[in-house]
Amino acid sequence: MAFDFDLFVIGGGSGGVRAARLAASEGGAKVGLAEEYRMGGTCVIRGCVPKKLMVFASAFKDQIEDAASYGWDVNSGPFDWQVFRPKLRAELDRLENAYRNTLKNNTVQTFDARAELVDPHRVRLSTGEEFTCKHILVATGGRPFVPEFPGSDLAITSNEIFLWEELPKRVLIVGGGFIACEFACILHGLGVEVTQFYRGAQILRGFDDEARGHIAASMEDRGINLRLGENVETITKKDDGLHVRSTSANDGVFDAVIYATGRVPNTEKLGLEKAGVETGNKGEILVDDYSQTNVPSVFAVGDVTDRINLTPVAIREGAAFVETVFKGNPTKPDHDLVASAVFTQPEFGTVGMTEEEARETGTIEVYCTSFRPMQTLFAGREDKVFMKLLVAQESRKVLGCHIVAPMAGEMIQLAGIAIKMGATKEDFDRTCAVHPVMAEELVTMKSPTRVV
Repeated sequence: MAFDFDLFVIGGGSGGVRAARLAASEGGAKVGLAEEYRMGGTCVIRGCVPKKLMVFASAFKDQIEDAASYGWDVNSGPFDWQVFRPKLRAELDRLENAYRNTLKNNTVQTFDARAELVDPHRVRLSTGEEFTCKHILVATGGRPFVPEFPGSDLAITSNEIFLWEELPKRVLIVGGGFIACEFACILHGLGVEVTQFYRGAQILRGFDDEARGHIAASMEDRGINLRLGENVETITKKDDGLHVRSTSANDGVFDAVIYATGRVPNTEKLGLEKAGVETGNKGEILVDDYSQTNVPSVFAVGDVTDRINLTPVAIREGAAFVETVFKGNPTKPDHDLVASAVFTQPEFGTVGMTEEEARETGTIEVYCTSFRPMQTLFAGREDKVFMKLLVAQESRKVLGCHIVAPMAGEMIQLAGIAIKMGATKEDFDRTCAVHPVMAEELVTMKSPTRVV
C-alpha cells in the first residue's frame, strides 16, 4: 500500500520536531507534521525559554544592589514589564520561525492545524484534510490544569503569565512543584508581592529533602510568603481584586491567582481510542522501551507519555525513535541519571538519587556543606550555598549530587557527566580544585557528614 506519508507527527514541540527533522534528513522519509498552536511547543513558546528569560530579568535587582557594594554608582528603579514584554515576544517569534525554517529546510511538510487519529494509519486535520501514514508519532506534550472548586474559573496557569498585558502587584501561586517555585521567585524578583500556597509539608516533593528545606528557607528569607499545609477553598472576584478563602479560613486579596499544581498529558480528542491506542490513568500514552504503543504503527514521545517530562529527554526520545524505525538500529532512550535544574533563586541542580532513595540501596556516606559564597558575602547578603554528595559505602560510587547555588544548573551539567560515567568519591577527591569558585567544594569535602 502506498501511503501519503512515511511518518506523520502530531505536535510541533521539541520531541516532535526533532523526530520529524531526523526522519526526513537522515532517514529518507516523507514526513508531515501538524501543530495546532505555535511551532516550538511548550518549551519554546510557554515554558523553558520565556521562563528562563524572566529568570534573567528577575535577577538584576539583586545584582544592581550588589554592584553598589562593590563601588559602582548604580540605582535600581522599578522593573518595567512594558519594556520587557515586547522583547520577549519578539524573541519567541524569532525562535518559532527558526523551528519552521528548520522543518522546511529538511523537507518536512507542516500543517497549522489540529490533527487526530482516524485509525492506525490515518490522520484527519481540523482543515478537513485526511492523510494515510505508514507511521504516526504523537508528540503533543502536556498542559497545566486548574482543579474545579468555587471560583476556579478565575484562576490562571503558567501559560497565561507570558500573555499578561500588565504585571500584577499581588499574586497567589498555588502549588509546590518546580514550576510554582520558579514563578514565585521570578515574580518576587520582578517586584511582585508573592504568596505561595502548598498543601503538603514541604515544597518540591520528589527532590532531596535537605535541599528542599534549604530552598524553602531561602525563598522565605527573600520575602516570599510561603504557606505550607495550605490550599484554596474559594475565589471570589470583587472590585479590589480576587478574594481567596483558604483552608485555614484566612482571607487574602490578590490581583492574580496562578495554579501550578501539576500537568496532564495532551491526549484528549486525539482519536486514540479510534486507533486502539492504550492510555494510563492520567491519560498518558503507554509505550514500550522503544516509544511504541500497543498499536505497532503508532509511537509517542515526550511529556504525552509521562515518563521523564523534560525537553532534552523528549529530544532524545525523538532521536531514538528515528534510529529504531527509520535507520534499522533499535535504540532505547536512556532515562537513567538525567540531570535537571530548578530555576529558583538560588538555582537547584540535581542528578541521581536523593538521600531518601540512596538509603534504600544500602549503607551510604553523606557529604554535605553549606556556606556563604564570596560574591554575595562581600555585598553583605546572607545567602547560602548548599552542596551534597551521596556515596555508596561499598562500591564508593557517587549516587547523587545536589547543588543549591547561583548557576547550579551549569554546575550540575558537568557533575552529571562524571556521575553518569560511574565516578567514585575517590575520583572526585583526586580532582584538583579550581579556586576560588563555589564548585571546588565538590572535590574538597573529605569527611562524611554522616553515614546512614
